[in-house]
Amino acid sequence: MMDGMARVPYTPDTQSSLDQLRSGKLGRRLPQLVFGLMLYGWSMALMIEAGLGLDPWDVFHEGLTKYLPLTFGQVTILVGAAVLLLWIPLRQWPGLGTILNVILIGLAVDQGLWLLAQPDSLLLRVVMLVAGVVLNGLAGALYIGAHLGPGPRDGLFLGLVRRTGYSVRLMRTSVEITVLAIGWLLGGTVGVGTVLYALTIGPLVQAFLPLVQVRMPEPEPAASPSEVRPASPG
Repeated sequence: MMDGMARVPYTPDTQSSLDQLRSGKLGRRLPQLVFGLMLYGWSMALMIEAGLGLDPWDVFHEGLTKYLPLTFGQVTILVGAAVLLLWIPLRQWPGLGTILNVILIGLAVDQGLWLLAQPDSLLLRVVMLVAGVVLNGLAGALYIGAHLGPGPRDGLFLGLVRRTGYSVRLMRTSVEITVLAIGWLLGGTVGVGTVLYALTIGPLVQAFLPLVQVRMPEPEPAASPSEVRPASPG
């Protein structure tokens, strides 16, 4: 499950929760955030019902459903809340989007699974998989572009990056390989969809983000103009 943290020149996601809310344009940002999170859950339901493989976090979630008397969405919420607790030693602070991410995605995926059924046709299952991955990329761009805080899983690896000094790529890859392996051992579905997601979700989010990102005011410089370096694109 990609909570989604694309690389953009400026994002207020590193601000405190109050500063994020004070940044303005909430009339657009809040509805976009909520719709993006709900769409994320619905896209997950499409991939689950396709039955052709899930993203690493959802492999883990599905594996847990085989051992816990909970729905997929309830497990997603439970894991999100548990990951959020790991932010405490990392000194990460959640935003409004972080809290809503934990709740709304789980509710939406259960709603989607209630409405959908797995088709018998392999062609239809492939269509569901591709649609799920594309919509997941759009959903990720929508809630990232609202600038109201990263998801709990993204916050975890970003916190690890800050505390360890290792690269984002290394931390994210390490975390996702770990949850993928555990999920597979628990019986989660690994397949062509897992590979498709891994290869395409980053480019999809990056492609959609310029179309939906809310343009926010630039932060005030902390030093005189002669001392300020150009912002890194990473």
